Amino acid sequence: MKSLSILAALTLSTTAVADEIWVTNEKDDTVSVIDIETLEVVRTIEVGERPRGITFSKDHSVLYVCASDSDTVQVIDPESGEILHELPSGEDPEQFVLHPDDRRLYIANEDDAITTVVDTETRKVIAQIDVGVEPEGMAVSPDGKIAITTSETTNMAHWIDTETESLFANTLVDSRPRHAEFIKEGSELWVSAEIGGTISVFDVETQEEKAKIDFEVQGVHPDRVQPVGFEMTAGDTHAFVALGPSNHVAIVNAETYEVEDYILVGRRVWHMDFNANRSLLFTTNGVSGDVTVIDVEKREAIKSIKVGRFPWGAAFRPTGS
Repeated sequence: MKSLSILAALTLSTTAVADEIWVTNEKDDTVSVIDIETLEVVRTIEVGERPRGITFSKDHSVLYVCASDSDTVQVIDPESGEILHELPSGEDPEQFVLHPDDRRLYIANEDDAITTVVDTETRKVIAQIDVGVEPEGMAVSPDGKIAITTSETTNMAHWIDTETESLFANTLVDSRPRHAEFIKEGSELWVSAEIGGTISVFDVETQEEKAKIDFEVQGVHPDRVQPVGFEMTAGDTHAFVALGPSNHVAIVNAETYEVEDYILVGRRVWHMDFNANRSLLFTTNGVSGDVTVIDVEKREAIKSIKVGRFPWGAAFRPTGS
């Protein structure tokens, strides 16, 4: 009996902890932590004012959160939920991206029309780069040589040389660009235009536009079809695109640039992230205050998870156990 009790105790102590999705809630000044196995919120962490952008360090031991109205990037211990310190971010940080060196953080400062580059180790500003009006989207190429800032009012993608921390190109996109991603091993750049209702696809080597993707949701007025955040499936074969107040996610074939399907989700879908094997996708739905879970293979929504008010960003965290 004693040996059985010991075995049971050992079994419990080695039970794997489920991976997590972390979600920023703009109006509650919190981050909700979703257990991917149970699909339930297991923790709520208080952070700075109006949290939006969210990302982890490469080893997921540190969480970075853009506390936009606090004018700072908060560095958080994901185990304890404790705010370790803050980074100088410039005014109104909205989105950011961590360089592949796991050290430089590129931050879009919406109110200042600049991109701030911060060294996360020394906690010092390395550079501030003038970009267009109302910068928001940020991306960095897989090789770390190029960073992108999108400016909502100037309607441009700004190309930054990360060695010199200076602009080397500006490319026009449609109205109010929101999000950018390098795909296909960095050979393509995709930029979503919220009011333009499109995604522009650029050849990275030439900075020339090679395709434009349009969206049309049956029964939804075109003005409400507003592409914002998007993520790529394994192998970059398809993009799942959040279409804002249309309350749908589009599935785009990344080879043909054609829309293959639409999935109904929560109200004002904004951003998203996958689980580890990209079999599940979690979308943040601002107006309905929830996260929709999508079965990627079946291309259907399977659950809605209530979080805080106006969920904005999402980031995956493996537990490592």
